[in-house]
Amino acid sequence: MQYQFKFEKILSIKEREKDEALNVFNQSVKRFETAAEKLYELLKKKEDLETYQSSRLVNGLPVQEIRHHQHFIHNLERTIEHYQQIVINARNHMNFQQERLVEKNVEVKKYEKMKEKDRISYAESVRQEEVKQMDDISIQHYMNRGN
Repeated sequence: MQYQFKFEKILSIKEREKDEALNVFNQSVKRFETAAEKLYELLKKKEDLETYQSSRLVNGLPVQEIRHHQHFIHNLERTIEHYQQIVINARNHMNFQQERLVEKNVEVKKYEKMKEKDRISYAESVRQEEVKQMDDISIQHYMNRGN
């Protein structure tokens, strides 16, 4: 008799759900990383521009160019604020997907633990059945030898 776990189909469904949750989590991590990299690039660009403007101010700079730089920095700050919000949303989504993945992992572990306990129980019952059969054979052999 072959061992068959009674919840095997449920376990496979739970494993598939866990794999899907892992894929979604990985996608959310990539989205977060992309948004964070873009935000970093914008912040670096702003810092470089401010450094450049400061160095140019020391030597003298036309008012029109100062206005142009200030306008560009202002637009850059608005873009940075937008990307900061995107990063926050991406981080929240990533954390939510991580929690979901942990829940799916726990569910799978529960079913795997149940399967392991059931397999051990099955092996024990098979062993006891074999011992019982060996006892019956021994008794029959003894009875036949006595006749």
